[in-house]
Amino acid sequence: MEKGFLGYDSSLMLDVVVCALVLVVPVLVYSISLAKFSKKFGLHKAIQLGLGVALLLTVALFEIDIRMHGGWQNIVNKDPASPRVSPEQLQLISQSLTVHLVFAISTPVLWIWTTVEALRRFPDPTAPSAYSRRHKTLAWLTTVDLVLTSATGLLFYYLAFIAA
Repeated sequence: MEKGFLGYDSSLMLDVVVCALVLVVPVLVYSISLAKFSKKFGLHKAIQLGLGVALLLTVALFEIDIRMHGGWQNIVNKDPASPRVSPEQLQLISQSLTVHLVFAISTPVLWIWTTVEALRRFPDPTAPSAYSRRHKTLAWLTTVDLVLTSATGLLFYYLAFIAA
């Protein structure tokens, strides 16, 4: 299978996901600032929809990559006959992945819920409405969850490929 491009012994799609994890938070902050400070609600909506589609596509391709490698342990250890990490390191990596998955599973659920509700409840063209307060609450929950997804995903990558 192919190797990654970040200089570590990971997979191509794992490196793509790591780049996405780094980029998604600043793009999200920019998008939120467009709505909050510049009142550019239409642009905020377009960025959110584009970001959501891009991340769903990235995660789908990543999941296919994981399956093609036979699971994440095979990406981390490559050759089971001579593993790259000790059993203790693999246990720590596995624990970090478990924490990451809590956020990685809840984030798309929250993001889709927030997006679908916004599409249904905001007027077209997008403008503040009676739904705005609830949208802000859902959006901040989603944002915090996404930041935690990014942070824990980067921790997993660090433990599995940089520190190992």
